[in-house]
Amino acid sequence: MTSLIAIDLAKNHLEGPIPVELCNLKFLSFFDLSHNNLSGSIPSCSNWSEIKHAHLNKNRLTSPITSAFKGYSSLVTLNLRYNYLTGNIPNWIGNLSSLSILLLKANYLQGKIPIQICLLEQLSLLDLSNNSFSGQIPHCLSNITFAPSDRKSKTSLPGSKVMGFDMWAFLRSALIMSAKKLPTFEDEYYMFTLVEVLQEVEFSTKNRILTYRGGILDYMSGIDLSCNKLEGEIPPELGDLSNIHALNLSFNNLTGSIPTQFSNLQQIESLDLSHNNFDGTIPPQLIELNSLAVFKVAHKNVWGTTPERKAQFGTFDENSYEGNPLLCGPPLHKACTKAQSPSNIPTDDKGDEACGFMDFEVFYVSFVVSYMTMLLGIVAFLYINLHRRQAWFNFIELCISTCYYFVVITLVSYLALPLCSFVF
Repeated sequence: MTSLIAIDLAKNHLEGPIPVELCNLKFLSFFDLSHNNLSGSIPSCSNWSEIKHAHLNKNRLTSPITSAFKGYSSLVTLNLRYNYLTGNIPNWIGNLSSLSILLLKANYLQGKIPIQICLLEQLSLLDLSNNSFSGQIPHCLSNITFAPSDRKSKTSLPGSKVMGFDMWAFLRSALIMSAKKLPTFEDEYYMFTLVEVLQEVEFSTKNRILTYRGGILDYMSGIDLSCNKLEGEIPPELGDLSNIHALNLSFNNLTGSIPTQFSNLQQIESLDLSHNNFDGTIPPQLIELNSLAVFKVAHKNVWGTTPERKAQFGTFDENSYEGNPLLCGPPLHKACTKAQSPSNIPTDDKGDEACGFMDFEVFYVSFVVSYMTMLLGIVAFLYINLHRRQAWFNFIELCISTCYYFVVITLVSYLALPLCSFVF
């Protein structure tokens, strides 16, 4: 068993911690334990020098990401979405030189986004959404090209590059135990595509969660930083990401204006900037984005005129612009009769609620204040109005008497029941 190269135990009902005995599989290159009920911390396996794909998403893993994947220079995919991980992203993340897919969505991570992420030159998918990251968006993200890469050279497992003995040796040593059923046919070419069949990730784009499998991952690139607590202005350098297909910065506390450099995102298909605290107009240069399919600036305090309805912008409806009272022009039902002023723009406070966050401290305080206000109001009303006060006391006395006689009669009836049964 120590020669295992691939393990797929996804979509089962596994519980408990990840066994440390897995660290003995020094040839392991692919493992998928996603969609289970695994708990505890992620073990640090120094023997995993060949690991390329790690899928632990949708479990109950806790504790910080300490040194669990430190030094895995061959790691291509790290999927830890939907867990209970805490703490910061460790600085050693920049040492994962082969990392192409980093998915940390829906955890309890916090702190600033480390600039060491900018060292991941092979990165194509970055999902840090639904956490509590704060601070500014690193300007150096523009250092990552997010260009389509030949990931086959990095994902091909031993024995998949040539036809012959190595391929069948891999087939004998690979352990495939999954709820999904892989196609089986006696052909050596199957081994070449095995990794592409196993590799599967989800990424939110175009207002929905899409699943990308196999070779299509070579052509998808995107950044999702939504539903965090990021502040400051959008770095104009992000406009240099000309190869990116999806960019989601919604539900943050970003300020400033939309960079005109975003008109350089020629491959962008989904751009979501909604639910922020921006100030300014929508750059008219954005109509040059001919690949744009989804555009959202709703509830972000922009003002002025909507972009000219040309090319892709002619397909966007009012949902893309809603929640901006000082924004006018089609497709909004508000004509631009005079110059719009940015003054008195209401602040949108629905971001945390839409992302699933609730400030319980505010909730408890408001609940106590509301309760005390109502109680004092009733007391004051009864104190002022003598007739109502007397009626209230009579009502309370009636309720107490009714409850008392109900209990007494019920108790007497219950105690008398055995005696009656004995007599008859």
